[in-house]
Amino acid sequence: MISRLPGFSLPERVLNTVRRWAVAWWRILYLGAVVLVLVLSPSSYGKGTRKALARHLYLDTAPVLLGFTVLAALISLVLTRIVVVTALSYGLSRYALEMVIRVLVLELIPLTAALFVAMRCTIPNGTQMSRLRQSGRFEQLRRHGSDPVRVELLPRVIAGVFASITLAALSCVVALVLAYLGVYGFNLAGLPSYTRMFGQVFSPSVTMVFALKTVFFSLAVALIPMAAGLHDTGERSQPDSELGGLARMFAVLLLIEVASLMGNYY
Repeated sequence: MISRLPGFSLPERVLNTVRRWAVAWWRILYLGAVVLVLVLSPSSYGKGTRKALARHLYLDTAPVLLGFTVLAALISLVLTRIVVVTALSYGLSRYALEMVIRVLVLELIPLTAALFVAMRCTIPNGTQMSRLRQSGRFEQLRRHGSDPVRVELLPRVIAGVFASITLAALSCVVALVLAYLGVYGFNLAGLPSYTRMFGQVFSPSVTMVFALKTVFFSLAVALIPMAAGLHDTGERSQPDSELGGLARMFAVLLLIEVASLMGNYY
């Protein structure tokens, strides 16, 4: 990015780059605060907004729900088989199922669900938001006395959060069931030990970290592409370009994952 600022000295280029990134991050934080206020405001759920919200909830969740669940099931079966066979070869079979749950349910599925929703729903919605703004849709809504953020952006953000949490929750349940079947088969003999091990893994602190991580993942993939689309000028050198929004989203997801690992294992 610094090399795209010709005619400036190196300190000026660095300063301009830092300023642009600071502006982009501030816009994300500001948009998050605005969305939070709108979500808590009863006036945001008028007749028109409810219809738009219901439509986006369906379009962002229903078409991808079955496909992602099948994908999570396949990953669960393959990973469970690999871990169980490897653990048996080293005489560590008693730890195999716990390792599967920790790696698959606690770490992989929430991150994979957030990335899946981002690629399938929220990033295209951010691009659509940029096109609506550039086509004059926002000005048209303002002339009719409507808030474009409340009418166009809020339903997309809520739908992105809902889709990410729903996919993660459903896929975790499927993974837990398939992990049990992969180890014990179709019988209830291992249910007492499985539930005891499940309770040991999902302690109150781990459960809280898992829930917070899933929520923060969903907020990140829902808000950051919307902020990039809302302020996108069409130039890649601008702080709210599509590529810049993707970089910030992946950076936030990485930071959340690192923080969750520290919270669980340190």
